[in-house]
Amino acid sequence: MKTFFFYASFLVLFLSINTFAQGDIPTTERFTAHNKGKFFISWGGNRESYTESDVNFRGKDYNFTVDNMVAHDKPKGWHIDYVNPANMTIPQTNFRMGYFISDHYSVAIGWDHMKYVMSQAQTANVTGYINLPADQSGSIYNGVYNNTPVDMSQGNAQEGGYEKNVAQPNGTAFLMYEHTDGLNYVNTEVSRHDDISKLFKLPNTDKIQINLTEGLGAGLLYPKTNATVLGMPRHDDFHISGYGLSAKAGINFTFFKYFYIQGELKTGYINMQDIRTTTSSDDKASQDFFFFQRIIAFGGIFRL
Repeated sequence: MKTFFFYASFLVLFLSINTFAQGDIPTTERFTAHNKGKFFISWGGNRESYTESDVNFRGKDYNFTVDNMVAHDKPKGWHIDYVNPANMTIPQTNFRMGYFISDHYSVAIGWDHMKYVMSQAQTANVTGYINLPADQSGSIYNGVYNNTPVDMSQGNAQEGGYEKNVAQPNGTAFLMYEHTDGLNYVNTEVSRHDDISKLFKLPNTDKIQINLTEGLGAGLLYPKTNATVLGMPRHDDFHISGYGLSAKAGINFTFFKYFYIQGELKTGYINMQDIRTTTSSDDKASQDFFFFQRIIAFGGIFRL
């Protein structure tokens, strides 16, 4: 995946330079006057917020639901990794590549790389049962739960602890749960674009153009889930887990015909009913929730 984004970035740089070099050819109409037939590609970063979610965990010897789980994102801040080809998929990022089917409408494919982290310092109500074999460390939690409060910080668990190899001297954590590599929403969007440069009395849109954009999207969730459930070994592979729906609105600033900065607000619904949690294929999790995403992206627009 990192190799794909490296070559995609190289492609847009090459095409942008090539198109920019053709800008000296005299034309009777501005490049920005029409969009039909243009391609675009962008890369950016995001922050997310999530609604509370009821998360069900089930396996051969247990089936329980954590009620109203609280979660947050995992920002990296301003960092060189956003533009470092070797690490640019590590932060919370957004990739999009699309084509204008008309002056006002585009179709795009994209990848929203979000991160979802269960807040470890919370007490949540749990309903269900746990009946693990006595020789498993998680058997200390065996029993029937009926809307029972459980301290998720038990066992000295810390957010991201399995990534940092944090010791847990006080025992086995009840649960650690994250989609941090990540909550990958691979989607297709249809968007509308409207030039509002006239409202700001911009005389030459080939130098600066301002556009409003709105869109609807749908796609698949392809997370790599980091979960430690009742002390059991975690599953560590990407897995198609469900689907998502989204809607967005944004503003686009295009400079010198071919380069742009775009800010977006995106909201959506995620439903994952087949989340892998441990090395056993019998162990699954499921959840659904809404998200709210803030995005800043940089891109290029060109004709082939």
